[in-house]
Amino acid sequence: MKLAAIVGTNADTSYNRTLLTYMQRYFAAEIDIDILEIKDLPLFNESTTETPAAVLNMAKTISEADGVIISAPEYDHGVTAALKSALEWLSYSVHPLAQKPVMIVGVSLGKQGTDLAQVNLRQVLDAPGVDAYVMPGHQFLLSNGPEAFDQNGDLKDSSCVDWMKTCMNSFTSFVKTMTQQGGDLVDTIKWDAVYDNLVIGFGGAGATAARFAADAGAKVLLVDAAPLGHEGGNTRYAAQLLNSGADYDQLLAYYKSLYAPKDYDEAMLETYVHGMTKLPEYLRQDLGVTPVSAKKDLHLVNYTLPEYPEFKGHETVDFTLVHKGIFDASLWKLLRQKVLDRKDSIDIWLSSPARHLIQDPQTKMILGAQIERNGELLNIRAVNGVVLTVGGFENNRDMVQNFLGATHLTPLGSLYNQGDGIRMGEEIGAKFWHMSNYEALGILNGMVFAVPEGERGHYINPTYTKLFTGAIFLAGDDGSRYTKEDEQNRHGHVYEQGQWHVARPNEHPHLVFDAKQWEALLHDDESPYTDWYDQVISAPTIAELAAKIGADPAILARTVAQFNHFAAAGEDFKFGRLGDTMRAFAEDGPYYAVAVNHDVLNTQGGPQRNARAEVLAADGTPIPRLYSAGELGGINANMYQAGGNLAECLIFGKIAGTNAATAKTTEKVALQAALPKYGHNDITTSDDLASITLGPDQYLGQSNEGIGGQVVVRVTAKAGTITNVEIVREHESDDVAAEALSTLPQRIVTENTADVDAVSGASSSSRAIKNAVKDALKQL
Repeated sequence: MKLAAIVGTNADTSYNRTLLTYMQRYFAAEIDIDILEIKDLPLFNESTTETPAAVLNMAKTISEADGVIISAPEYDHGVTAALKSALEWLSYSVHPLAQKPVMIVGVSLGKQGTDLAQVNLRQVLDAPGVDAYVMPGHQFLLSNGPEAFDQNGDLKDSSCVDWMKTCMNSFTSFVKTMTQQGGDLVDTIKWDAVYDNLVIGFGGAGATAARFAADAGAKVLLVDAAPLGHEGGNTRYAAQLLNSGADYDQLLAYYKSLYAPKDYDEAMLETYVHGMTKLPEYLRQDLGVTPVSAKKDLHLVNYTLPEYPEFKGHETVDFTLVHKGIFDASLWKLLRQKVLDRKDSIDIWLSSPARHLIQDPQTKMILGAQIERNGELLNIRAVNGVVLTVGGFENNRDMVQNFLGATHLTPLGSLYNQGDGIRMGEEIGAKFWHMSNYEALGILNGMVFAVPEGERGHYINPTYTKLFTGAIFLAGDDGSRYTKEDEQNRHGHVYEQGQWHVARPNEHPHLVFDAKQWEALLHDDESPYTDWYDQVISAPTIAELAAKIGADPAILARTVAQFNHFAAAGEDFKFGRLGDTMRAFAEDGPYYAVAVNHDVLNTQGGPQRNARAEVLAADGTPIPRLYSAGELGGINANMYQAGGNLAECLIFGKIAGTNAATAKTTEKVALQAALPKYGHNDITTSDDLASITLGPDQYLGQSNEGIGGQVVVRVTAKAGTITNVEIVREHESDDVAAEALSTLPQRIVTENTADVDAVSGASSSSRAIKNAVKDALKQL
């Protein structure tokens, strides 16, 4: 076999050149590798009338080769300018890469490898005019280039050599397939498991898609990047409200107003709205519960129902719930249980992120995906289709900066939404939409008290008005106010020139207040959250306070003076804050501030899908056997109505799962489970109680009321006295339930009863622990 190998840099010294030279020597007995340099090519110029001779010579070598290897370093999250220029030449007047099998490799100086450069290169090679056949998966990412090679230019690490051999073996098979020297691509890949369907992401949308695929007769593998106890995506943390409405025409008009003035996919919107009108029936038939209407049963009237009462059709807006409770994971637990009830049809792998989709380069059909399991990269075939339900990118700093225009946002939901669906969608040429849309929630138009990066923020209901009533205002980076602090909460949207937009985030905003305000907040028995008290900064003067919070002293002083003027006048002439919410700052210090961050509830952008939940390619046609649901490429854009995302999870999760399970071929494909060492169901294995030992006077109790489902306790009790309570199994969220898990058992022992007060902010976990103890005590 003859291969051409392109050095993807014009640098005189390059570890990517070293790698290709090593591969040339290592595989010399089997493969003839011709190394091509781009450093002698001129910069691409489309005004050139004749293709340079150096380009023609390179094109000839590539055309005569069976396949191409490109080794590319990573510069600024992409390939080098020299390589991009070379590829422009090779796709302008000559097209040697068209239908040519290509393998991408790369060496970096640091730990990252060249992952982003390889994603960028895949996009370029897939572009019209280039039209290369890029081998799916099998990334060879070599980090720490200076330490990777010995003095002879040979790889030192035997495991790297083994992986290089694996990649090359796969590539030679790929070349044979693409050049009609072998069978179909699907037959050349070594599959570690074969399922009817693969669902990537175990939140509300993923649970729904997996369940309905199983109900349609499919054998499903459901994977998630989160570990046990953190699965559930944002559904786990949401209010559990499903936006609905009885009148289709009114609800459609309302949602058109939410979109305006943006364009929308009419078929998608009609499918979505129709699904919302049928949600009560959905809950009865598919979830087996009696639906609760927020309007009729709870008589709920608040700022989210409806969120935009000025829009036509708002009269029909309602919330449908699975019971009379919110923020208790009730919907999530129900969806999760529906998956567990189908354990014979649905395997579950947690801590198992998807790294790449596997796509046939000719047909563009999705054959499966590469899943990282126990440190190994496994090829999982999905005979009838893959469903992407991995959520958004709110925890990916790079994507937040590039797509949302903010440097950092504090997440309110899952910490595992890292933009995996965006990355995989880019690799396979998907069309994207709604990339700049996201929602915020909480006080001050979507803010939380500052927490370290990588932690969830603590949501404070905006109905707690004392953080924007009195001598207190929100100061931006320079010390000036930049929003109406008492704005009606609309998921972070503020009114600007006739439109509602998410407020532009500042880098280091602070709440600024005087001593009287601080005393009132410090001694407020109704405060929903007090951890921020330890973060308060004080200074004797406004100028000194400005220095401590990084603001301009003159601007902050001017802002305080202006605020005092507005308070005295009883009218906020700048932003329209209600006059009775403002009190002038005291003339004398001390003055106080506390850092706050802009938060993100979820992002909406991602690969676009159609009304059948099929993911679309860049040209608008469906990518065969790829589906999606949930917040990844969600339908909600521009303005947002509470409960819309959860409704979307159920509506399009069902559509995606049902359509993905439909047989796509009459050929009978034998399903194949993964090797036993990889396991089959991480949750049911964990929930097995047989392994828990009991000593004298010890009893097991359990409850399924926790935010993560089952909580199991081991209670030691005798003669009516509880002497010990141990939590031996739980799937609760660490940050939410930590205090309940650590303090409730001892309080139950101290008070000798399970009827102790719940821990504030962890009512579901507290209830589960207490009821599990009661379950154990029944056995006395």
